[in-house]
Amino acid sequence: MRLSRSAKTIWGRSLAISWGVLLALASGPRDVAAQTRPIVYVIPVSGMIDMGLAPFVQRVLNEAKRDSAAAVILDINTFGGRVDAAVAIRDALLSSSVQTVAYVNRRAISAGALISLAANRIAMSDGGTIGAATPVQLGQPGSAPSPVDEKSVSYVRKEFRATAESRKRPLMIAEAMVDADVEITGLIEKGKLLTLTTDEALKHGVADFRATGIDDVLAQLSLSGAEVRTSSTNWGEGLLRLITHPIVASLLLSIAMIGILIEIRTPGFGVAGALGVTSLVLLLGGHWVVQLVGWEEMLLVGIGMALLALEIFVIPGFGVAGAVGIGAVLGGVTMGLVGHGATARAVFGAAGRVAFSMLAALAASILLWRYLPRSSVGRRLMLDTELTTEGGYASAPERDSAWLGRVGLATSPLRPAGIAEIDGERIDVVSEGEMIEPGTAIVVSRVDGNRIVVRRHRSPTEESEHA
Repeated sequence: MRLSRSAKTIWGRSLAISWGVLLALASGPRDVAAQTRPIVYVIPVSGMIDMGLAPFVQRVLNEAKRDSAAAVILDINTFGGRVDAAVAIRDALLSSSVQTVAYVNRRAISAGALISLAANRIAMSDGGTIGAATPVQLGQPGSAPSPVDEKSVSYVRKEFRATAESRKRPLMIAEAMVDADVEITGLIEKGKLLTLTTDEALKHGVADFRATGIDDVLAQLSLSGAEVRTSSTNWGEGLLRLITHPIVASLLLSIAMIGILIEIRTPGFGVAGALGVTSLVLLLGGHWVVQLVGWEEMLLVGIGMALLALEIFVIPGFGVAGAVGIGAVLGGVTMGLVGHGATARAVFGAAGRVAFSMLAALAASILLWRYLPRSSVGRRLMLDTELTTEGGYASAPERDSAWLGRVGLATSPLRPAGIAEIDGERIDVVSEGEMIEPGTAIVVSRVDGNRIVVRRHRSPTEESEHA
């Protein structure tokens, strides 16, 4: 029996559908399992909490959201760090739509405690601690930290309370971690900061569960079969964390000041100036990325650098422009170290660190200026040829002083600099401030360094009338 064309079409379509169903049944379970396997990101939070850590955490949270991750686990082991860095990470965690878990892998002290409280859930290892978060002010290098003012303590205390409130954790316990004046009967007496062990944190509802490692955390989250992606900083984020570290930032500032001071005392622009500018760009660029430096600081530093360039290339010696330029650069850097909303104590502390770096740079530049030319490295960098008077050489001021009192003609407009002809020789001159037209008689009134200063020449009669 022969099938009609329509019957053949129906038969062909049925066969194709059947094969499709069979292939889906054969391969479906494996593909679905692969597609539904949950993804978990792990962020190591160890060492010092600095401003370079915040962009790294934000990047991983964005990646986790993009990949519809089941959770982000912060593997925390830190004694703390910058409050502003912890606040930036806290804000990122609170605004993230991905489930976040803080695994306190031994300790979450100070800034680490705030980061932990901002996570959706807290797991703690055996022997772990969390708390002791009162803010302190870093002093000069080598000195111990000092307590901050009441305004700063109050601010950090409220940040802890607001974070605990958003995550439904005990409010008074969060405040007691920051302010020693908070007393909780049976837990902490007045005058002492609160630090909780793992057992205490579980008992008082700060931590959610105990875990022996990341695998145990996954198991208790019902994510044992998840694909774990342990994140690490890329080279840019690593460089950013290095640059924004307080010790490295102070070192970069010292190198920048050394280069600028040496460049001011030497003609032209050389290695010292290039090294100084590069260090300053690295310092400001790193703090710009972490949003400590804004347009105001950049503008102030830019004005300072313009004045320093004027001092190096245009104005001989060191004067008002150089002093104001250095002051503007140091002021911009000081503002960039503390960021917006800093207290007066924090600003003075940053100014102290900048002043210390400046004094260190000044001392280092004096030593380099005195001893570098005598060293083997200095002799290779510097030209050691002497231009002696026996060889027919004389310094510019010595030659130029011979023009003092000579009379000549202005051959170009002096506004105020220009060219004059004196005794048949064309020389560069500058007037005392008045505009002198070409063809006017001039006289050399003084010689300042390599500048030959002239004024309009008048006869004795004109001089008396002018007087």
